[in-house]
Amino acid sequence: MQPNDKLKRLKKIISGYGSCAVAFSGGVDSTLLLKVASGLLPKDKLLAVTANSPTYPAEELIAARKTARILGVRHKIIKTRELKNKRFLSNPVDRCYFCKKELFLKMRSLARKNGIISVLDASNLSDSEDFRPGNLVKEELGVRSPFVEAGFTKEDIRRTSKQLKLPTWDKPNLACLASRIPYGTKISVDLLKRVHRAESYLKEMGFRQVRVRHYNGLCRIEVCRNEIPRLIKDREEVVDKLKKLGYNYITVDLNGYRTGSLNEVIGR
Repeated sequence: MQPNDKLKRLKKIISGYGSCAVAFSGGVDSTLLLKVASGLLPKDKLLAVTANSPTYPAEELIAARKTARILGVRHKIIKTRELKNKRFLSNPVDRCYFCKKELFLKMRSLARKNGIISVLDASNLSDSEDFRPGNLVKEELGVRSPFVEAGFTKEDIRRTSKQLKLPTWDKPNLACLASRIPYGTKISVDLLKRVHRAESYLKEMGFRQVRVRHYNGLCRIEVCRNEIPRLIKDREEVVDKLKKLGYNYITVDLNGYRTGSLNEVIGR
């Protein structure tokens, strides 16, 4: 199916919902979903919902507010409390289940209070290539994924976003900061802050797509493969900055950035 045909199908699907609350992170996927929905539904039938939590960088919350304002969509910020959940903090392999359940339960409640029927997320077909325990929550709570229903891949989303001149079309991939911490390592606010600061350092140096995977006193840096030579060239500055954050050993992943790299150990 051609991208324009997929877009037509997406519009038909969203129109069929009648009203919806969109899980809106401000990233490339949810921005496109919100943009399309905003052109189809009345303002009182559409609500963007963004989670405010230590598991997400504060600058992304600011960006989400700005984007929702530009799109002219009602926007609600909700505080999620997954860090109060001992099962989430223990960081099991199904950690995302508890995080998504916290988010979608609150979204569903907020949607009902606003007379909205459907809760949507921006998952797409490319996400099926990774381990996604949060998908079980969507089945349990009836959360819809219109990109999946319309046959969109990540590439389709970026191409369509560019076609619609959305500034997020080439925005780096986003993910919960807890995804930097290996399963079984207890999650804490301090640890999330350390990972965020480490990644912020590298972004300030000009690296666009960055992950700093945490292993107690060691960290594993992922950047795009074509940026690895520059990372190694600037290693002294990188080592100096990350050692100040408490890392004794700073390593570079020669495979480069890829989504869900911590999931590669599951099943071994």
